[in-house]
Amino acid sequence: MKPIRLMAGFFTVGVWTLASRVLGFVRDAMILALVGPGPLYEAYVVAFRLPNMFRRFFAEGAFNMAFVPMFSKKFEREEDPRAFAEDALSGLASILIVLTLIAQVAMPWLIFATASGFSGQEQFALSVEFGRIAFPYILFISLAALFSGILNATGRFAAAAAAPVVLNVFLVGGMLVANTVGGDVARALIWMIPVSGVAQLALVWIAAARAGFALRLKRPRWTPELARLVKIAVPAALAGGVVQVNLLVGQQVASYFDRAVAWLYAADRLYQLPLGVVGIAIGVVLLPDLSRRLSASDHDGARHAFSRAGEVSLALTVPSAVALVAIPLPLVSVLFQRGEMTAADSAAIAQAVAIYGLGLPAFVLQKILQPLFFAREDTRTPFHYALVAMMLNAVAAIGLAPVLGWIAPAIATTAAGWAMVFLLARGGRRFGDVARFDDRFRSRIWRICLAALIMGAVLRAAAWALADALQTGGLRYLALAGLIGLGIVVYFGVAGAIGGVRLSEFGRALRRRRG
Repeated sequence: MKPIRLMAGFFTVGVWTLASRVLGFVRDAMILALVGPGPLYEAYVVAFRLPNMFRRFFAEGAFNMAFVPMFSKKFEREEDPRAFAEDALSGLASILIVLTLIAQVAMPWLIFATASGFSGQEQFALSVEFGRIAFPYILFISLAALFSGILNATGRFAAAAAAPVVLNVFLVGGMLVANTVGGDVARALIWMIPVSGVAQLALVWIAAARAGFALRLKRPRWTPELARLVKIAVPAALAGGVVQVNLLVGQQVASYFDRAVAWLYAADRLYQLPLGVVGIAIGVVLLPDLSRRLSASDHDGARHAFSRAGEVSLALTVPSAVALVAIPLPLVSVLFQRGEMTAADSAAIAQAVAIYGLGLPAFVLQKILQPLFFAREDTRTPFHYALVAMMLNAVAAIGLAPVLGWIAPAIATTAAGWAMVFLLARGGRRFGDVARFDDRFRSRIWRICLAALIMGAVLRAAAWALADALQTGGLRYLALAGLIGLGIVVYFGVAGAIGGVRLSEFGRALRRRRG
């Protein structure tokens, strides 16, 4: 994959991910306004996180990190990639069907394991009910992830990147219909989760069929290649889902504090916007590209791809992180505060947003560093690092909770994120120059950081000047849009002037994507 095609793929995934995250904001803002951050919302959070946790393991963890490199090499070498994909599809479907059936029976224990603080409260029974409805989503979305991996490995990013948009379209649509007819908004939301999973699977299955991979389910069979896939996938599952596991540890701690689960989840949704647009897009595009280059012994090209991925992602992530730290309250209050959502809720969520913002560059850097290992089918090393990071997260979240209260999980998640980056960077040294950022990256990164800090100072001053407007009816939306626009102009203006960012490079990538 040529560098310009790499960037084009990144922007394709990024644009669709941005659309999904924006709709996700609409979804979360709607339920906060219509239901409020109370028992129903907290039950929805806990129930929806269960299939999402397993999705990280079976989908993004196992397949984007283990299946994609193996499939990419077979596709490149024309070693019957279709047969390999069909074996993987049949095996994965069998495991997930069994898992889904077990989860239906064990749901009360699963809820207790992830939110024991709800025990004896209204949230517990609601979480069990909602969990049983939402859990089948894991079956559909994990199979969809396999087809998405095939599409990404063959350089077709659009359909796979568009699939998450379908989820939020169904969830927002379900709530709108329920609210219009006077129905139960929370239950309409939950029922739309598995329905959207079916729609997502249909979308990527059709796209894969058009790409020449109309896979069929067949009787599962154990092959040496499938054994190798499982051997790689098991540690990759945990390594790829470390952030999700850390969030679940935080949820367990937060469940003992009133409304804390809802506050942390809302904050998580806000920082997930830049993380999804930048980090996930880079990870999806970079992994198959690195796998092909390393398979062809193109180490110079692999280093260039690695460095450009780091450069582009941090050029967008660092200013996003600074903005989350500099103006968290205006962001939260304007986006979420309406209906059942109070000013006290906004202040609490803003506190968590600022802390997550400090960890945002770490979460993105993980997406860049992990493919260095996964492209070589080395998933054990990141697995060991993930264990260390998760232990740190658990110790910090549980240990700090008696002192700092509900905010402890956010601090622990950020600390664990940076610990994971340190371990990945240190462990990657053994790969030589291919795992080291080049001179161009090192020349630009400090300029990017300087431009972001200047932007942050300007945003703080502007937010202070617009304090009244940010709290006034419809005017607050214009005020926030003005703040965001000002930040974009200042950052790219300063970064362009001092050589941190070249807008022409982004333009070439966008033109390549459209072409």
